[in-house]
Amino acid sequence: MTSMAVIPGAMRSGRRLMRQLPVLALVLALAAAVMLALGPLGWRAGWWHYRVGFFTLMPWAAYCGLAAIAVALAALVISRRVNTAQQMVIGIVALTIGAAVAYVPWHYYQMRGAYPSIHDITTDWDNPPQFRAVLPLRQAEEANPVAYEGAKVSDQQRRAYPDIAPLALDLAPPEAFARALRTAEHLGWTIVATEPPTASGTGRIEASQKSRWFGFTDDVVIRIAAAESGSRVDIRSVSRNGRGDFGVNATRVRGYLAALRAAAPAR
Repeated sequence: MTSMAVIPGAMRSGRRLMRQLPVLALVLALAAAVMLALGPLGWRAGWWHYRVGFFTLMPWAAYCGLAAIAVALAALVISRRVNTAQQMVIGIVALTIGAAVAYVPWHYYQMRGAYPSIHDITTDWDNPPQFRAVLPLRQAEEANPVAYEGAKVSDQQRRAYPDIAPLALDLAPPEAFARALRTAEHLGWTIVATEPPTASGTGRIEASQKSRWFGFTDDVVIRIAAAESGSRVDIRSVSRNGRGDFGVNATRVRGYLAALRAAAPAR
């Protein structure tokens, strides 16, 4: 009799546990989402270095997200007979959030191997455009140095982004400068300084752009120089933080050159 009484009690305990699985999955999923969000928030607020977000909070967010997926699947598959419709919905929500959070670190991990570990992209390796106005801003953030590293960087850029090259325009330097400035403004960049073309036909534009998630700032310098019957436009984009940029600077340079090419006659 005692044994027979224990079995139903154990079954009730097991059912109660299975009914708690959807809630447990949701708690894990929400914890993963909070950790993923805290990384950039803490960096922007100055609570910690961005590496804490990338190399501590983001991995733990992935672990919690995977745990949420496992528990949610258990709730949806194993204990579906004892859970109510509301609990099943909670399990589905937890599964969705956990999968979305776990995807972000996985995506960044995959990107790390797809791009070279460089953060300085330019159209002129021999004589890259130089920064001036943004230097105090970079020094205040203890950012990466802007001295070009030569073949160490250019060789990797040549292999990864062979299409990035100067843009030749059929415009005089003053008009090319005006088009270049309007294009940078149209892309939403923050213009830091401008130097219209001098008598020698050379002008410069310095700008910056922040990433949406972590708020990383990258600096851009554009050089417009007289060339034959028109102008030559060179651009350089450099990250303030980190050794690798996940291809962001190359994407920015390509996007700018394409927009300028569409707005001005190119040779």
